[in-house]
Amino acid sequence: MYKIYKITSSPVVDFAAEELKKYLRMMMTECGEIKIEYSPDAMDGFRLGVMADFGLDTSESDDTVLDDIIHINTDLNGGIIAGSNPRSVLLAVYKYLTINGCRWLFPGIDGEFIPMKNIEPTKYHKMADCRYRGQCNEGDESQQCMIDTIDFSPKIGLNVYMIEFDNPKAYYERYYAHKYNPKYRESELPTDVTYLQWKRQCECEMAKRGLQFHDMGHSLTVEPFGIDSTVGCWDDSGLILTEEQSKYLALIDGKRALFKGAPLRTNFCMSNKTAREMFVKYACDYAALESNVDYLHLWLADDSNNHCECEECVKKTASDWYVILMNEVDAELTRRGLDTRVVFCCYVDTKYAPLVETINNPKRFSVLACVSGNYHESVSMQVLEMELAPYVRNKIEDCKTVDEYVAYARAWQRKCNVNVFSYGYHFHLHQYFCPGVLDFARIIHGDVKGLSANGIRGIVEDGSQRSFFPNGFAYYVYASTLFDNSVEFDDLVKDYFSHAYGEDWREVYDFFGALDEVFDVKYMTGFASADASRGRFYNPEMAEKFRKVKEICSRMGDFAEKHKNMPMRSQTVMHRVLRRYFEYCEGLAYPLTLKAMGLSIEASEAYEEFRTEFGKYELEMDGLFDQGHSSRGYTYCIFGKANNPLLIPN
Repeated sequence: MYKIYKITSSPVVDFAAEELKKYLRMMMTECGEIKIEYSPDAMDGFRLGVMADFGLDTSESDDTVLDDIIHINTDLNGGIIAGSNPRSVLLAVYKYLTINGCRWLFPGIDGEFIPMKNIEPTKYHKMADCRYRGQCNEGDESQQCMIDTIDFSPKIGLNVYMIEFDNPKAYYERYYAHKYNPKYRESELPTDVTYLQWKRQCECEMAKRGLQFHDMGHSLTVEPFGIDSTVGCWDDSGLILTEEQSKYLALIDGKRALFKGAPLRTNFCMSNKTAREMFVKYACDYAALESNVDYLHLWLADDSNNHCECEECVKKTASDWYVILMNEVDAELTRRGLDTRVVFCCYVDTKYAPLVETINNPKRFSVLACVSGNYHESVSMQVLEMELAPYVRNKIEDCKTVDEYVAYARAWQRKCNVNVFSYGYHFHLHQYFCPGVLDFARIIHGDVKGLSANGIRGIVEDGSQRSFFPNGFAYYVYASTLFDNSVEFDDLVKDYFSHAYGEDWREVYDFFGALDEVFDVKYMTGFASADASRGRFYNPEMAEKFRKVKEICSRMGDFAEKHKNMPMRSQTVMHRVLRRYFEYCEGLAYPLTLKAMGLSIEASEAYEEFRTEFGKYELEMDGLFDQGHSSRGYTYCIFGKANNPLLIPN
């Protein structure tokens, strides 16, 4: 009979022990009951705890609270499963199970690949190469998919979960309103109280797993002044402000008002001492109340070229004022005895490092480098130094390359001596523009390694919680490479595809390779027009490629029928989702063909017809496919008026 002893007293270690028991019993269905006890002096069985309680060396880390070290040394009867902190113990349990054959292919029960086999002696020791590995809520999110992705995160080695906004109403509403699927999903609008309750439930699920909880983000530029950021959000809110509220907002073109009428796009007058004091009080009151927050993200407005032009603000760069504000937050947190870590943004106007000011207490702060890219090339593995354009207030231009974003982040690193990690957008919209999956995953693999080589200590992805259509391979590559930068892409391919699709996985791999040749990533991201004067997507050669999609998918028909029932439930689901994916790719190819031929109106109409009908499958694949967010992405970036995937729409 197996036994599990908890060497360390911690709720997260308690959960880790229960997870180890559950999956061992699923693997060895005849092994009998497995008892769990707290016994710090135990010498046999499975022993779970933090490495310090075993006397194990953790000197490779300069902060064992933040860094995840996994240490496993077991035989046929048990052994040590340890980590540098309680969260790392849970990660070590999942790593032990992974080495012994388990896989988590996508969130939820159906994504679990749990073999029936006896355990094997296992030795493993590794500190994660990236300190920050996680995701932030985005897209059209249901509460069930939020809970499922929180549960999924540590199983694939992630350690961070962020929920943007005090009340993430904006993202929940997108799902429950079903704006992009009214034909097949009836609109429903839970209350603001329900959304807040759901956030608290998510926080408890994170705490159970010891995940770093990152909170807030945009909205603090208006909320301290009594302006509700959830009204309108990024759209014209129609809010009528009082004179008292308006006087704190940024002066632009001689007026103090909501920028574009949208609360989340609006900055405040940072040279106004009273306004800064109100911001500081609001942020510190929040930190005091929500003491479970590990990292409080204090971002500015979600737009560019919108900073205050008053005679005092123009005396310093936006970033210099930002640093002054952060130092005042730090002073008040210190006065209150709060150890909350704070994150501020290298984003649009504040991508420029400050000229004069610097952070007084670097240990409290991290810089979040919002690194967007063209997504057809990865970050350079070379350490990036380049001449950057001079700062000119409210005349900021977007970076031309992903490497340029990284160079700005490195400038912040040098000036303020703070941790820098990245806010990524791979799963925001661009996963939808790469139906072939493989090229997109290669870009992620290269980006993780390139950012790490440039001193960026990890990534939090701003992406849909349902980024698993047709599979979770890209997310698996993301998580695996963050934990171990040395992992080879081809090894990840073989491991994921063989578990997801079974012994005939190479045929599925070849199918995605054929799609990559058709859905050329450079074209799909708007960089391969044959004649720019006729639009970003005019390219008759691409039209010829898109016409091949039906043949590529039809060749897989017999294969799909043969594999619709597999030995493992997770494989059955993956193959059935693949059948839906054939239909999706065929349906998408037709409007893209029209677009490439320059028939933009017809293309938009065809896309609307396709996405409306494909919506009948959303509930069937609810945790995998984001009908609303994908529709928004194609409408906004390719078939709508903007035609600009480089923008980061909300």
